[in-house]
Amino acid sequence: MTVRVLTGITTTGTPHLGNYAGAIRPAIAASRAPGTESFFFLADYHALIKADDPQRVARSRLEIAATWLACGLDPQKVVFYRQSDIPEIPQLTWLLTCVTAKGLLNRAHAYKAAVDKNNEAGEDPDAGVTAGLYMYPVLMAADILAFGAHRVPVGRDQIQHIEMARDIGQRFNHLYGEAWRQATGQSGEPLVLPEVQIDENVATLPGLDGRKMSKSYDNTIPLFAPPAELKRLVMSIVTDSRAPGEPKNTEGSAVFQLYQAFATPEQAEEMRHAFAEGIGWGDAKQRLVLRIEEAVAPLREQYAQLIARPAQLEEILQEGARKARETTVPLLDGLQRAVGLGGFQAAAAAGSGKPKKKPAARLPQFKQYREADGRFHFKLVDADGRVLLQGDGSESPREAGERIARLRREGINALHALEQGAVGLMGERVGTLGADVAGVDAVVEALRQLAEAEAG
Repeated sequence: MTVRVLTGITTTGTPHLGNYAGAIRPAIAASRAPGTESFFFLADYHALIKADDPQRVARSRLEIAATWLACGLDPQKVVFYRQSDIPEIPQLTWLLTCVTAKGLLNRAHAYKAAVDKNNEAGEDPDAGVTAGLYMYPVLMAADILAFGAHRVPVGRDQIQHIEMARDIGQRFNHLYGEAWRQATGQSGEPLVLPEVQIDENVATLPGLDGRKMSKSYDNTIPLFAPPAELKRLVMSIVTDSRAPGEPKNTEGSAVFQLYQAFATPEQAEEMRHAFAEGIGWGDAKQRLVLRIEEAVAPLREQYAQLIARPAQLEEILQEGARKARETTVPLLDGLQRAVGLGGFQAAAAAGSGKPKKKPAARLPQFKQYREADGRFHFKLVDADGRVLLQGDGSESPREAGERIARLRREGINALHALEQGAVGLMGERVGTLGADVAGVDAVVEALRQLAEAEAG
């Protein structure tokens, strides 16, 4: 079973080294795991709760998008989109709002913290509290439930939001599950309930003052700081008073922890030895500057190129939105009909006592993607997700698309060659079902279904 993982990216502020080591790098690595379907989105609706400067929000969206792509997020292998480009998210937010208990929202950590702060200051409990802050958990639930995410990687401070998304989704399923099944002809529940995913090994980097690197503490090192600024900031990291020649502890040392986050195990062990031998703090910081620069310089160059080409970023995000809406549009159509918001014709048919029209059968489909070797592949999968036919790779998306078009046009003739054993036809091979008679028959049947659907 393919596991769908969803990651939200807040579009406020400038990314720093702590963001990279603690969130960006591990999330991108996880997106490459086999059996994983990853959705990454820029949470720009959420940004409006924290920022009221339009220029800051717009600039941050650009910077964050460029940062994730520069750090290796592959939009060919994941669905990368802006929250505000998916109209089904606010639509679902309202449907969920209408089933969410106010008492549940009263218990949200962010709202309670704001109320407690006001009470301590002797002010009205809701002073300065917007409906946006209060409704934040419902919007976050919509972000997750709209895509049927199985897992949502979050920090421990966000666990409550995933639990609330489950509560809200479960309430909707209880109230409208049967109506949804009648309206869509599908089985199961309309909304998938997500599981929280906590990575215990995620790095938490110290800042310039030794505390957790955070914009709240004003102790960050920007991820793409120019070399001169990077050196200046690293040289300002707080250390103890031990002189050169005196052994130094790696435990609790901000210099060592930052070095370790960007070093290989062998490099980290060499630095550990240097600390035991009494390396001077100035020399240790110079080594840290070189290590960070070696890791970040290629990313900084890629980031600069992306920032200079906003049209390219826009194209990537629009394509991501298109792919994302392949999931959200049909989901919202079914949910709206379940709550009674479908068109009058559909409502009249449902109330006429006439037998419901049999739902359209799920068709096989071609999927295109890019592998680590840089080649563009495709596969033909059946309605259950089984791979029937697998391409061996093309030099460009266009070439892969032409192969798919030829299979659609000449599918039966092409598969006749497969039946004769010509498995290498056009570079294609039978996938997980094997190059046996049953496998070939399955491919032929899939292509026949596609041809009939197009003709009809």
